Amino acid sequence: MTASVFPDSFLWGTATSAHQVEGNNLNSDVWAEEYAEGSPYRDRSGDAVDHYHLYREDIRLLASLGLNSYRFSIEWARIEPEPGAYSKAELAHYRDMIRACKENGITPVVTLMHFTSPRWLMQLGGWKNPETADRFARYCEFVFQEIGEDIPYALTLNEANLPVLLKELFINLNFMPPVGIDAKSWTAPGWRESAARRCGTTIDRYFTFHMASDEASLGIVLDAHRKARAAIKKASPSTRVGLSLALPDVQCMPGGEEHAARKWHDYFGQFLPAIQGDDFLGVQNYAREVYGPNGLISMAETAEETTAMGTEFHPEALAGAVRRAAQSLAIPIMVTEHGIATEDDDQRVRFIRRGLKGLQVCIAEGIEVLGYLHWSAFDNFEWTFGYAPRFGLITVNRDTQERTVKESAKLLGNIAQENGVIG
Repeated sequence: MTASVFPDSFLWGTATSAHQVEGNNLNSDVWAEEYAEGSPYRDRSGDAVDHYHLYREDIRLLASLGLNSYRFSIEWARIEPEPGAYSKAELAHYRDMIRACKENGITPVVTLMHFTSPRWLMQLGGWKNPETADRFARYCEFVFQEIGEDIPYALTLNEANLPVLLKELFINLNFMPPVGIDAKSWTAPGWRESAARRCGTTIDRYFTFHMASDEASLGIVLDAHRKARAAIKKASPSTRVGLSLALPDVQCMPGGEEHAARKWHDYFGQFLPAIQGDDFLGVQNYAREVYGPNGLISMAETAEETTAMGTEFHPEALAGAVRRAAQSLAIPIMVTEHGIATEDDDQRVRFIRRGLKGLQVCIAEGIEVLGYLHWSAFDNFEWTFGYAPRFGLITVNRDTQERTVKESAKLLGNIAQENGVIG
């Protein structure tokens, strides 16, 4: 196999999300949850890695590694701090991020909502209010009317299926409940009352994106995607639009076929009607799930190697997820996240190399893959886990905000320059 299996237009890059790297996202629901009384967040995001101010240096650094793409998110809570009030100043900030990408030969892949919502949305019922779909579409329309012509790829929502996935992992492995859900009663715990007050509302209205795992709220999420896609296409017809899904490689042992099929439907199949009108699908993979006669099997218990998150080290899951998703799609796939939490960068090097070797095989089989965007560019704020998990290709001293490039970043840059995994 040669490097030429990857097309010349292949996107090689990294990914971030605004709340996890920008810092001081004061107007978002997640910021309110971080500061709620009894909050389960291990750290507060604070200044994060100050990407909000250091984005030009950061984009230059990514380009210097040899990468040609960068996925980042525009923060809804910054663009629309009050309902219907749009900030031209914040829009100018993201316009300059896109300009910095262009100046450095970087293709921007822009996400419009990466888990966080404006505080005011919680006053209106959050993601259980059907009107949220229209509000989200109007925000997307504003952004793309102003700067859409400079955005070649857009993801409306990051991991639209994540609430479903988190609920499954908690029920089967006691891994973690969706953010804001009490582990025992599967209801909103007391600390969320404090978060609701910080957003100027009550607990009965407070419904974040991470809670949208039931049929009604999932319907609102998918309606938001469809309406946002239409708004983006109207404002910027040349932009290719999709959403991303968190897709483990779902496998089965003898007797587990029915369990596996049901879970793949939950994670992927039920989203197909909304995906079919898209230009591409973002696949985000970190691990596999294996089902037996009694349901999900904890592979970490027997794995020879695990990650810092306690999950099985299995980079080959990427190829499995891409291959299975492609079987039901008539549109290309973009790997919009693939990564590992580890203190051992040698482990990350092996994860990248093995994952990409599998992706090469997928492309050789005829699957159209647009790009590979590694999670994450930086060691950053990992939601309830705080700053402990290290997913980044670049480490950051948060006292000085000094960036240090890891060997894994150099590896991915070299692969990008060769346009393939050699040896």
